[in-house]
Amino acid sequence: MKRIKYIFIFLILLATSMVSAQVKFQAKVSKTKLGVNERLRVDFEMNQDGDNFNPPDFSGFTVVGGPNQSVSNSWINGTRTYSKTYSYFLAPKKQGTFILNQATIAIDGETYKTVPITIEVTSAIDKPADPNDPNYIASENIHLVAEISNTNPYLNEAVTVVYKFYFSSSVNVTNLNDVDVPKYNDFWSQDIPVKELKLEKGTFKGEDYNYVVYRKAVLYPQKTGKLDLEPLTLDITVQVPTNRRDIFGSRLMTRANKRVSAGSRSITVKPLPEAGKPVDFTGAVGEFDFNVTTTKTSLDASESLQAKIAVKGKGNLKLFTLPKLILPSSLEVYEPEHTENVKTLLRGMEGSVSDSYTLVPQFKGKYPIPSISFSYFDLKTETYKRLNSDEIVIDVLEGPVNSQMASSPSHDASTTKHSVVLNSEPFAFIKTKTDFTPIDTTSFFKTRTFWSLLLLPFLAIPLAIVIRKKKAIRDADAFGNKIRKADKLARKYLSHAKKAMGQKEAFYIAMEKALHNYLKAKLQIETSDLSKDKIKTLLIERQVDAEVIVDFKNLLERCELARYTPIDIVTMQEDYDKAAKTISIIDKQAR
Repeated sequence: MKRIKYIFIFLILLATSMVSAQVKFQAKVSKTKLGVNERLRVDFEMNQDGDNFNPPDFSGFTVVGGPNQSVSNSWINGTRTYSKTYSYFLAPKKQGTFILNQATIAIDGETYKTVPITIEVTSAIDKPADPNDPNYIASENIHLVAEISNTNPYLNEAVTVVYKFYFSSSVNVTNLNDVDVPKYNDFWSQDIPVKELKLEKGTFKGEDYNYVVYRKAVLYPQKTGKLDLEPLTLDITVQVPTNRRDIFGSRLMTRANKRVSAGSRSITVKPLPEAGKPVDFTGAVGEFDFNVTTTKTSLDASESLQAKIAVKGKGNLKLFTLPKLILPSSLEVYEPEHTENVKTLLRGMEGSVSDSYTLVPQFKGKYPIPSISFSYFDLKTETYKRLNSDEIVIDVLEGPVNSQMASSPSHDASTTKHSVVLNSEPFAFIKTKTDFTPIDTTSFFKTRTFWSLLLLPFLAIPLAIVIRKKKAIRDADAFGNKIRKADKLARKYLSHAKKAMGQKEAFYIAMEKALHNYLKAKLQIETSDLSKDKIKTLLIERQVDAEVIVDFKNLLERCELARYTPIDIVTMQEDYDKAAKTISIIDKQAR
């Protein structure tokens, strides 16, 4: 039994060591489809060093560069990370479909092979690109895409547009700037704020990419037919790899500036069907509930009550009118108060809208509020639906009797309108006599408290004179006061970022919140208005220099992107100092 136990422990240790030392050897290509006049890059990567590397024969291609060898060896938290890469640049010989066969290498006496890759070569493209050109590399590795939830909606049906920015792991994006922002003509539109650029994994044209959701909007088409969406255009600053290497063998990066566009998109809007359209239909599209309620059903004359018409659900809540309340002419009615409690989410509007009427009966009797209806187009069934409210009877228990109704039984309380009878004593409820009693003040005078309160102002006069002189001297230093105020404001908003120095993610989250909170306080705007265009417009109106506005905008974008790229504490300190300086300058310049 003891021997079996030792064998079992040995097998566990052996399996653990094999798992921890798992070898990876794989082939990666820059693209799987290219023109016959383009170039293809192939990388063979391994996580352990090996011997006798044998590339495939590259049948159908000519080797125009390589093999280039790069090695990366690092220690992070006591864990060693090793990577070795052989790179080749290939030119297709002709059109067709080719297979890059297996490459082999020997590692620790074992032979490892890559998986074959299929490459499609098409006809020549219009403009042959140099695979080493930074602009070409950037254009091949960054893409802006507009994803539309529904390209064939009904009139007033919600459509979601999500702009995703894709970039490959081989490049580093350092800056994003809006150039052209869609205006969404012929649509009711609502931008959905993107609080932060969250890095996610996805695929673009069958290849693995990183991406961030850059902008989101909900649209409600207001016209039928083909409607065009203007493209979103961005200026991008990106670092791309070159063929040059440093003394440690790491690939050097170079900067490229690119302008990318999501491209023009169109939506074909269907009209709502005419068949079965109700006469009272006012344009509601979605899924709704409808009701009419009153705050009370029995009261005395001259008292008031509220009658509310409410529509609740999902749909174009802000884009239709509510039905009118039908009331007896004997009730005094005030103009309704319209209330909207609507949230615009990525899937569309949700919430409720209502009209609240104030009613005041003047005579004793029963007053019926008849049933009213609300019609809407249901997107699930693609049919019109009608909802009806219940009849409500208002019972006025006490009050003057309508003389015309009493003398003429043929008159109805719901149809006869009479003048208002005023109360002869409308202010009878106001009290004219009080129950106040005098306060005994003889015990307070000539006490220590009395003399202390009497002499204290005279003793405080010299101290107040000294404080006033110092304050006058400080107030006279207008320039110094402005600098002190600006610096104090910067330190106040950046205090949390200062405490998180050295913790990359916490630091940039705190700095981004500080920049947003400063703008909210300085420009008196809400969080929902903190768009880049709005910020730029308000700062220009406050006569802030254009260069300072650009610095502030770049800081915000830096906070969004820096959380996903390696940053050292020196860079954090530089960003902190720049943020403090920028806030201070804006506070001094803004009028």
